[in-house]
Order: sequence, then C-alpha cells, then structure tokens
Amino acid sequence: MTIDYKNTINLPETSFAMKADLAKREPAMLADWEARGRYRQIQEKTAGRPRAFVLHDGPPYANGVIHLGHALNKILKDTVVKSKLMAGYRSPYVPGWDCHGLPIEIAVEKKIGKVGQKVDAVTFRQKCREYASQQIDLQRTDFKRLGVLGDWDHPYRTMDATFEADMVRALATIYSNGHVTRGFKPVHWCFDCGSALAEAEIEYADKTSPAIDVAYDVADPVAVAAAFGASVDSGTVVAIPIWTTTPWTLPASLAVSLGPELDYSLIEGPARDGRRVLLVVASALADRCAQRYGSDADGRAVVLGHAAAGSVLENRLLQHPFYEFRQVPVLLGDHVSAEDGTGAVHTAPGHGVEDFAVGQKYGLIDKFSAAELNPVGGNGVYLPGTPLVEGQFIWKANDTIVELLAGRGKLLASLKIQHSYPHCWRHKTPVAFRATPQWFISMEKAGLRADALAAIRDVRWIPAWGEERITSMIASRPDWCISRQRTWGVPITLLVDKATQLPHPRSGALFEVIAQRIAAGGIDAWYALDIAELIGDEAAQYEKVTDVLDVWFDSGVTHRGVLAERPELRTDGPDDKVMYLEGSDQHRGWFHSSLLTATAMYRHAPYDEVLTHGFTVDEHGRKMSKSLGNGVEPQDVMKNYGADILRLWVASTDYRNEMSMSNEILKRVADAYRRIRNTARFLLGNLHGFDPARDLVAVEDSLLLDQWAVQQAHDAQQAIRAAYERYDFPEIVQRVQNFCTNEMGALYLDITKDRLYTMPTASHGRRSAQSAMYRILEALVRWLAPILSFTAEEIWAAMPGARDESVFFETFYEGLAATQGSPQQRQWWSDLLAIRSATSKVLEGMRVLGVIGASLEAEVTLYVDADQRERFAEVADELRFGFITSTLQLAALRDRPVYDVVAAKLGFESFVDDEAAPTTLAAKADLPEHEVWIVARASTAAKCVRCWHYRSDVGSHAAHPELCGRCVENVDGGGERRRYF
Repeated sequence: MTIDYKNTINLPETSFAMKADLAKREPAMLADWEARGRYRQIQEKTAGRPRAFVLHDGPPYANGVIHLGHALNKILKDTVVKSKLMAGYRSPYVPGWDCHGLPIEIAVEKKIGKVGQKVDAVTFRQKCREYASQQIDLQRTDFKRLGVLGDWDHPYRTMDATFEADMVRALATIYSNGHVTRGFKPVHWCFDCGSALAEAEIEYADKTSPAIDVAYDVADPVAVAAAFGASVDSGTVVAIPIWTTTPWTLPASLAVSLGPELDYSLIEGPARDGRRVLLVVASALADRCAQRYGSDADGRAVVLGHAAAGSVLENRLLQHPFYEFRQVPVLLGDHVSAEDGTGAVHTAPGHGVEDFAVGQKYGLIDKFSAAELNPVGGNGVYLPGTPLVEGQFIWKANDTIVELLAGRGKLLASLKIQHSYPHCWRHKTPVAFRATPQWFISMEKAGLRADALAAIRDVRWIPAWGEERITSMIASRPDWCISRQRTWGVPITLLVDKATQLPHPRSGALFEVIAQRIAAGGIDAWYALDIAELIGDEAAQYEKVTDVLDVWFDSGVTHRGVLAERPELRTDGPDDKVMYLEGSDQHRGWFHSSLLTATAMYRHAPYDEVLTHGFTVDEHGRKMSKSLGNGVEPQDVMKNYGADILRLWVASTDYRNEMSMSNEILKRVADAYRRIRNTARFLLGNLHGFDPARDLVAVEDSLLLDQWAVQQAHDAQQAIRAAYERYDFPEIVQRVQNFCTNEMGALYLDITKDRLYTMPTASHGRRSAQSAMYRILEALVRWLAPILSFTAEEIWAAMPGARDESVFFETFYEGLAATQGSPQQRQWWSDLLAIRSATSKVLEGMRVLGVIGASLEAEVTLYVDADQRERFAEVADELRFGFITSTLQLAALRDRPVYDVVAAKLGFESFVDDEAAPTTLAAKADLPEHEVWIVARASTAAKCVRCWHYRSDVGSHAAHPELCGRCVENVDGGGERRRYF
C-alpha cells in the first residue's frame, strides 16, 4: 500500500517570483513610490535622527538625454545616500540642474536665431529658460527610472530667480572680502563661443602647427659679441633666434625672454645675403640648433668665445623680424628653459600668461596700447590697422607670416609638427590666449590660494590621490576669469565708472538691493533696471557691466544658494557631513570652483568628503562613441534588463578606475543578480507561515548550525557595513555574493532543507531554522537596499511579520547576536567544514563513477584521531544531516582499512574492490594538525519515500512501511528532536 505523504511536507511558498522580470516590475513599483511619496515618507521617518549626511548634487547640464555616465553618477550618489540611511543618518537628497551657459544658447540660436539679428535679448533668454525646463523634464524621468530617490518635485535649478539672487549675494561676499579684480589679462578665448573660457572648459587635443625658428637681430652686434669674448666687424649680423608654434602671435611680439641663469653660446649661423650671421642660443641646445639651421660642422655647433649667462643680455635691444618700426628688449624670465627650442622665447604679453607676467614685471603692459598688446579681435581676425595681416584670420595668417619671414631672411627653420593644444570642450576647436578686459577672482590679492590649499587638507578625499591632484591644480592655477561675453547667464551686477571702469564705491551695499530685484523678477530685472534708481544723479557717470558670470561660478556657489538656503540640507551638528561626488574631471571643474568660492567666502571648503569616479568605456577599454558603435545606453539597459541590473553593475565595478560596460558584461551581472535573488527567494519560501512575534527562537536557544549561520551573517554584516563606510561597493557586492553562494547556497540552505521540509511545522528544530533565516533575511535585505533598491523593496513586501511599508525607513539590522565568536568555536567549525568539503569531493567522485546518484545514497565513516573524536563526539549522531548523507559515523583512526587500488585520475587515495566496479571510495581530509580519513560506500538500505534517506529501519513500521523511523515520529509522533543540525 502506497501512502501520499505530500501534505506532511513543508514545501516552500512565497509570492516573491523566481523570474525577476525587472523591466516590467520596476515601473509599477516606481509608480507606487510616486503615489505614496516615498522620498517624503523617508524624510518624515528619519527627521529625528541626530546625525545628518548630505550628498550635495553636482548639477548635470540641462541639455540632452542622459547617457551611461549620467546613470553611473546618479546611481553612485543614490547608493551612498541610501547606505547612510541604513547607517542611521538623516540623509536628504535634492537633485539639481545647471541651466545657464553656451550649449543652451547654441541650441536656442539654431531654432530662433542670434540676439540682435532675429530676436531681442529678453525673448532669447525666455526661450533659453523654456528649453532648459524641457531638458530637465526629459532627464528627470530617466533619473527617477534608475530608482534614485530624491526631492524630484523640488529640485534646485540655477536659472530660478531665487538662486540667481543668491549667486549675486555670493559674488557680493567674495567682492567684499577683496578677491574680485578687473584686469587686462590673457585668457583662453574661443572664437566660436566669442567668449573667454574657464580652465575647466579647456580640453587638449592634437593640432598640426608650423614650428619655426625666427631670428631677432640685435641692435648692437659688436657689444653683444663682446659679452661672449668674441669680436666682430660691423658687417656681421648677430641675432637671437626664437622657436615658436604660433607664428600668428608675432605681430604682438614685444620682447624676447632669456633664462637669467641659463648659459648661452655664440655660434655660427647660416649666412644671409652674403653676410656672416652669429646666433645666441642656449649652450645645451647649441648642437641641435646648428643642425636644424644647417650651420653645423660634423654635427656640432661652431662656437665662438665663451659661454655667458642670459642675465648679461638683459635690456639689450633687438629688431622685430618684420616690423621695422619696432625694437624689442631682451627680458629675463624664469619660465624660459633649455629643454627645447633655442633657449629664447618670443614674448607677446597679450597672448600668454607667462609672457604677460614678465611683461608686467618690465612695464610693457603700461607702455603699449590694448591693440598693440592684443591685435586680434574676438572673432579671431586681426584688428583694422594691424600692419601686414589686417583682416586675416589667425590660423590662416600662420602661412602668411612664415612667407613674410622667409622673404626677409629671418626664417632659420620651418616644419609642420603635431602637438597637444588647448581646444574648446564644446566646439572642439583650437582656442587662443587673448588679453582682454575681464573680471577675475584673484588667487593672491586676499590670500585665496593659501586658504584654499589649507582647506584641502581638512577634507576626506576618496580615492586619496584626489587630494594631491586638486592641490597641484590650486597651487599652479592663474587668477580665475569669471566674466563671459554671453546672453544667457547671471550678470556681474556691478556699476563701473565709464572713464576709469572702477566699480562704484557703494558696490557692496548695492549688491543686496540688486539681488532683491532679481529674486522678484529674475535676471531680466537687472537689464531693465534704470541705474538712477540706485545711484541717483551719479547715473550719468556710471554704466552696467554687460558681462555674465562664468557658468562654473553658477554651480560653484550652490553651497550658498542651496545648502545654506534649504533647511533640510543644513549641517550644523558636530557629526554632520557634506559630500560632493562627481567624475574625476571635476577636480578642475565643480570641486575646484566650489572650493574657491567657499574659501573666498568662508575660508573653509564646502564639503567634508569628496568622492571621485572614473568614466565608462567598453570591454576593451575604449571610450564609447557613436562612430565605434560601442556605446551602451542606460535606457536600453533598463528596457531589456531593468534598473537593478544597471545598479548592480555600477556597484560591482571599481569606480576608482575606468568602468567597462558591454552586453556581455551585463549578462554576467544578470547572472550574479539571479544568484542573489534565488537566495532571497529560498529564504522567503521557507518562512511561509512563520510569525516572528510568535515563532522567533532566541539565538542562544537555536540549533548549533543555526547559530553558526547567524554568526556568519553577523561577520558578513560587519564587513559590509565597514565597506559601506569606506564606499567600497565592489567589496560589498563580492561579500553578498559569497555569502549567498558559499555560506548559504552551498552549506546552510542545502543542509536545512531536510529539517525545514520533514520536521513538524511548529517543531523547535524547524522554528530554529526559520528564525535564523528570518534574521539573515532581515540583514540581507538591508545590505541590498542601497544597491538593488527595487529588489530590496520587493523582498521587504514579501517578508513575514508586522513591518513598516519600506525598507528605506530602517537601519542596518541589529538582531544578529554573535554567539559563536570565540577562536575555539571558529576553529571547531573550520575543521568540521574542511572535513565536510573533503567528504563532498569523495561523494562527487562516486557520482562521477556511477556508484551513487545523490549524496544520500552514501554511507560515510570518518576515521579520526582521539582528539577529533572527542571534539565531534557530542554532535556525532546528527553529523549525517550536516554532511547530507544517510549514515555517518566516527571511527578510530587506527581502524582505518588500507586499500591497494589507486585511482589517480580522480585524485583519491584508493578504492575498495576492483577498479572496474568500485563501491567504496576513500580520501584524506586536508587538516593542518589532524589526520582524518573518509571512507564512503553505497548504501544497501531501503529509501524512505518521505525524506529520501536510506535507512535500515525503513519497512519496520507496519502503519508506514515506506518510512524511516524518524519520519514516522515526525508524521505520527511528537516529532524528532534536533540539537545541532
């Protein structure tokens, strides 16, 4: 007679689906978050927490759909914010957008035309505002779809009138602290933008340029030759050659600079029109120069007299190479080196920062007019009245100037070279240094550089190399040019004297009045303002500054316009923290501008921590591009895999380096996700019917294996929380995966199936396992929440017991009591698991040979020494459950049988019987201090139809002839008792 025992088995049951179907499931969950106001709920639940952690959002630019880099950045931020929620912080997140600047201007110009041609400035600014709003809505939808929780209904936007007013107030503070200056200085200029550029708006790319050597003839050749101990006749030409890759700057050449401490030599040069030519070059470069000019002898320069320091030629006059009306002096500059060229640098103060500095030192800036210092207009064309090149575009003028020099005999050498050159990051076109009247934040005038360098040391930089990088940038950067010649931006709200261009003496007080006007009416209020309303009868003497602020100033003062203004973002407590998190390019961008503005205002950094991440590349390390067809769009990933797969990729990849992405990588991430999901599903399935309020067993009253499992979760949680604290997300993913795969999947969950399925529903042994699983799941869901946000919420909803509606209202689980943490207990488990692992290999060998199918078909004997028998004697009766075998017994090591037939192909010690048809397999366990032998043989006992164990007592119970004794007890009796496994 066959009895159906199906109803006596506790099979797993859960609403948590095996198939994730994230692409379909996540949007519904997102809609539920929206309907419930999940972010608002989180803030209400966590409002009373004593510590605050504010991750201040570096604003993305409001232009175009988000790409993979955007997704990476936002997911990292969201992971940090949620991890801080789990760690017990109040952790608000207010997203923001950068809304002013040239890209939006260009986009709007393409639609409606340029200001002054087809549209007035007021209309143009309104169209820019509308365009930026549309782009924000577009990006916001995708950011939310990523599972990023934030105050999306109330973001900050740099084009909001209140923020624009706070920008003016920030400028007022910086101005009042003495950092703002107006000057005529060289700045990077983009001819396509028609504006000055910030350092962060420059990128370097290869450019082909003419590299030329040009002779500047000395006015007094006899005296200069004498400085080298040589004598020449009046017909000899003595010249100082310069080397340059920017011939177009020669019309603005006003001096030649030498290194004061460098040694120079007088060498023979190529004759000119039958006249002897001698050249002054750096001694270290003499041979190379002579070879370049074809005036060498057997590869060596012909040197006259002795070497002399550059300082001996200071203030000597030279003839400009093609302007006969201009003589230029020899200056001394520390920027001159003997690494390349000639050791002499042509000096155009209007076209170079170092040139400007040395020109300022020698009084050239005051001596020459603005047009002489910089004869190039904002469109890249030489100004009217510029001799020989008037009206030419500078890049085209290079060839004209080279021909001009050659015709005058001043061109010593010329070739084309490819070199790294600054380009506009938006237009990808070469830029030029142009000296123009601009507004600057001075690095030295009021000690800003020193204060900023000091502030850097008070910040935690992640990775640590970020500190050195930004330190070197601040240490060497020039004054910050904050003025731009654009329409769409926040104006520099200063009134300046029409004659002197000096700011009005009451500018400090006027800033606040103007800020209030802008707060009420936006930046158009400035342009509509009659300055007589501010300064009365003085209005005729003054005019408004027409420049707008550098867009990096906009985002750079968000600490003033956002962090200081929104109550939920204020950090006043001693343990409160502010983090900035962006890509590594922001050391010269947002991190940089924020540091300078905050230090200029408050003399400290705006952040406590700065985290930097790398950029996305394909699996071969190549930059993603449309031309290569190797791009991966976040929208496609979410559509095909779900946002949680994208989030898991972000967390599992080392953000400190470039982050590789491809469809193949995504498939591997999806496989890893499934392993985690399956673990959660197994735990949930076996918690069916479990009520923690009624059924939870204290850890110390639990079975030994359950205590071990909780201890493993405790250890994992300690490591995971520490990794969250140091923002080591790959370590967290690895720890979670290992825990799910090793401690859970390969051990605990496999072992406890028998107890969960076959013991009575409410038995102590089953409730003990469920209690451990409940505690582990309570911990696991919190570990996952910052990374797999949708999945964690799904797990949370399926968990038993009364609970709040979101895992994000919680903190890391505190119910993992450590009961087995002593070194002796850990060693006991380590040795036992090593023996179990060796036993599993033996059983696998038997499966390979076809001796058994499942491990329960085996009977195992462990031959151990006396110490080991004593260590494991207490649990010996239940070890078979831990090893998942039908029988397991401990025997004395001295009784181990010795076998002769060696099976090298399987790596085991020996077989019993013959090699052709073995029934027993033996192996030695690898324990450092103990000898353990494992002998396994196929069981000859009958199989219990309920628990599938092979036991000798199957058939000995008349009422249940197909059951083993313990199953009879579990079905008809009071239930078996377990203490250990």
